[in-house]
Amino acid sequence: MRAGKSTVCFMAVFFSLSAGAQTKPIDACPAASAPFPAAQAAEINAGLDAYISKGLQDWNLPGLSIAVVKNGVPVYVKGFGVRSLGESGRVDERTLFGMMSTTKAMTALALAMLVDEGKLAWNDPVTKHLPWFALSDAFVTRNLTVRDLLLHNSGLGNTDGLWARGDLDSRQIIERLQKVPLSYSLRDGFIYQNVMYQVAGEVVQSASGMAWDTFVKTRIMDPIGMTRSQPTLAAMAARRDGNTSAAHFDIDGKVRVIRESPVDAVPAAGAAWSTAEDSAKWLQFLLSGGCAGGKRLVSGANFRELLRPQTFVSAEEFYPTAQLTKPHWMTYGLGWFQQDHHGKFVAMHTGSMDGRTAIVGLMPDEALGVYIFGNLDHAEFRHALMWRVLDAYSGAPARDWSTEFLALYGGLKADADKKQAEREAKRVAGTTPSHKAGNYAGTYLNPVYGDLKISAADGVLRLQFGPMPENAGTLEHWNYDTYRVKLGDGRYGWNLISFGMAPDGSIRTVRMDDSPDFEFTRQPEGGKGGG
Repeated sequence: MRAGKSTVCFMAVFFSLSAGAQTKPIDACPAASAPFPAAQAAEINAGLDAYISKGLQDWNLPGLSIAVVKNGVPVYVKGFGVRSLGESGRVDERTLFGMMSTTKAMTALALAMLVDEGKLAWNDPVTKHLPWFALSDAFVTRNLTVRDLLLHNSGLGNTDGLWARGDLDSRQIIERLQKVPLSYSLRDGFIYQNVMYQVAGEVVQSASGMAWDTFVKTRIMDPIGMTRSQPTLAAMAARRDGNTSAAHFDIDGKVRVIRESPVDAVPAAGAAWSTAEDSAKWLQFLLSGGCAGGKRLVSGANFRELLRPQTFVSAEEFYPTAQLTKPHWMTYGLGWFQQDHHGKFVAMHTGSMDGRTAIVGLMPDEALGVYIFGNLDHAEFRHALMWRVLDAYSGAPARDWSTEFLALYGGLKADADKKQAEREAKRVAGTTPSHKAGNYAGTYLNPVYGDLKISAADGVLRLQFGPMPENAGTLEHWNYDTYRVKLGDGRYGWNLISFGMAPDGSIRTVRMDDSPDFEFTRQPEGGKGGG
């Protein structure tokens, strides 16, 4: 995203004004607000009960939990539906759900606390704290700051395939970034980047002497009183808590329980777990400007830095819901997407992982916040419910967001189905592969993503990318030297796998969905592939 001259001028004014508002430190915790009228809350909540019950049916959502805080007090904390399809356990306010990318706000907060302590500065080069860190461009490596790690502006494109392998640890994932060509110049664009947040987690450890998960648990969750929350899937699973939601995915028209994703490899990007009850305490902390139990965990100045708009976000990189909410501006802070709504500032962030959803929304001018968890992959009722809550508790006109978002996302799915149909139409019937099945077998290597293995048995080809069953599948012939595959349980639909030839006609490469980023080169027999 390149900014024109007028945009640059506007940004300079906008951000200088925002920064100017932060010059006077305010370290006293705010006084308690007047309580929201109980009768009015009861009326709103009765409407929410009905709205959510209908939404679960309309969106085929097994379960959901929600927390709403208004004027410093939880006014609506509740669970709906079931924890796992086929089982009787009901969702309640203490049911554990994945926070996913809403965890990013905690990573940003951890850095802000360390800035307060003088252990780092927002504009420190990353290499000051991680001398081993490197990207493919030496200039970017030298100039990338701690602040940049949180703004999705490093120049890196999406590298989620690194942790999706399931067999690389945090250090290995980050070290492979130096092999990834940059997609744009430093601070000249915005592409959502999970791995950069894990780099931020490594900075937390370097500056504090504590692993990211230990810091978040002992310095954030525990002081706030988030007693059931955990920073990672492993920590949550170790508790063997029966009141935990399962992940669900709609596969071929049927909602099924699926395995958890390996997000613990990049925990600072989205590994934390919480409940509606605990997230209400987190909302209280956020809406108080960084106070818990009458004590500050972070200075007023650095808390405001988290929510200060710091870079514009294009419509292509923002939520599709902006097509309906129609904001006048869209920005990103430190771990927060931002927009206007009925003249009010809204900070928000979603969390998405295979089988799970979350969303958090803050309207600070109204002392209002909402947190929603769901247990079905990309069930976008979360957006509808968030806007419904923000409207109801801020006095905005009522609007049936659920119906509108059903139409919006239904249209997006129709577009995807159309593209799939167009791909199907390009298939050439009656063709055959240029080689026998066994000739395609081998280990193929990508310098970033490691090895991809093709095996052959009884004339049938099978693909394996890393150790996880979700990244394995049987190939079906498509046309010529292209095959198709449904990986794992089929949740991602069909992927095309194309084999490329060397000048002598031998098989040289394999590429997924015609993406040059996912092209793997065949290794000599007996050669060593990389994990």
